[in-house]
Amino acid sequence: MAGLLVIMGSGETAPTMVKPHRSIFDDMSRRMGGDRPAVLLDTPYGFQSNADDISARAVSYFAASVGRTVGVVSWRTVPPEGLARERALSALRTAGWVFAGPGSPTYALRHWRDTPIETALVDVVSRNGVVLLASAAALTLGSHTVPVYEIYKAGFDPHWVPGLNLVEQVCGLPAVVIPHYDNAEGGHHDTRYCYLGEDRLATMERSLPESSFVLGVDEHTAVLLDAEAATATVVGNGGMTIRRAGRSVVHRAGSVVDFASLASGIEASPALVPVPAPTEPSPPSDSAPSLRAATERIAARFEAALSRRDVDGCVHAILALEQTILDWSADTLTSDEGDYARAQLRTMVGRLGELAIEGTRDPREVVGPMVEGLLELRQRARNDRDWATSDWVRDRLAAAGIEVRDTPTGAEWHLG
Repeated sequence: MAGLLVIMGSGETAPTMVKPHRSIFDDMSRRMGGDRPAVLLDTPYGFQSNADDISARAVSYFAASVGRTVGVVSWRTVPPEGLARERALSALRTAGWVFAGPGSPTYALRHWRDTPIETALVDVVSRNGVVLLASAAALTLGSHTVPVYEIYKAGFDPHWVPGLNLVEQVCGLPAVVIPHYDNAEGGHHDTRYCYLGEDRLATMERSLPESSFVLGVDEHTAVLLDAEAATATVVGNGGMTIRRAGRSVVHRAGSVVDFASLASGIEASPALVPVPAPTEPSPPSDSAPSLRAATERIAARFEAALSRRDVDGCVHAILALEQTILDWSADTLTSDEGDYARAQLRTMVGRLGELAIEGTRDPREVVGPMVEGLLELRQRARNDRDWATSDWVRDRLAAAGIEVRDTPTGAEWHLG
């Protein structure tokens, strides 16, 4: 084997992963002596009614953000013998880069296991190519797979289903792959480990073979398993966790670990201490690991500019959020983050409009009540023949750019 097996924890079509994608494509070209066809395998989300839209958004993302043309290999269900099946397999056999991502891992397994797909994916790596599986698809790579929807959404008891075991076939590592490893969507309840949480993972872990270990990949992070060099390289925002029997070793982004050291390093590590779910969100990082985090960061900039009555700053924040929404528009993750960002954008525009209304009011309307009060004070001084106070009020108004003229019908004032 001389290619790459890439595990992406999440963010496979997000702005955060553009740089890793470009680097992986460049690596493929180097290994294969030139570019080869790149294809997306649509099985994991093949059951969804918006499957065509997910494919289109992914293809658009790779074209616009990564600068690569990606075709779609349709294998939403196992095709019957015939032309469609042979065309799909032919596309996989000639591809240098194969990608699959969001959807259901158990659905993908039903349509990949015991079909030519398994062999085709291994063959891509054997001929120096890249197989990149992310999110739901990444769960299928190990010897055992987390049936995440069944457990987290449908309330099934924690259990494993057999995986494709491609990590062991390609790299010789008896790994169980868990993406979304550092997920924190649950807020006050534990959704780490692809929504399992510590208690359920600990329960499931006890049923694994003694030789197996968990290979966890954080969100917006990728692990590049180089079959030829026998190394795992971590890139992106987070880290890779190697865990066995409740003991863990974390390798942060930038780490390069040889295969022989992956599991052996666990034995010397201290027992894993479960980290409680945060009581309040952590401040977003500069890399903005999600559309929501990016939106919140830009909204904070807008609020700061608004408090300073800095119109340019407000406009810059609005334009930044609009561009951010566009950048994330190809993300295939199904969530309400797009709605949240658009709602924040509309709020920002409305609040800037309120500031504009204040700024375009007639200055006489703004200062009028204050000037009239001072003129009333001046008139009282004149009635009392307190000429010094009367002159002082007039001079103070003049210094502020307000001219006072005495007429037979009373004092008039004009802004200078």
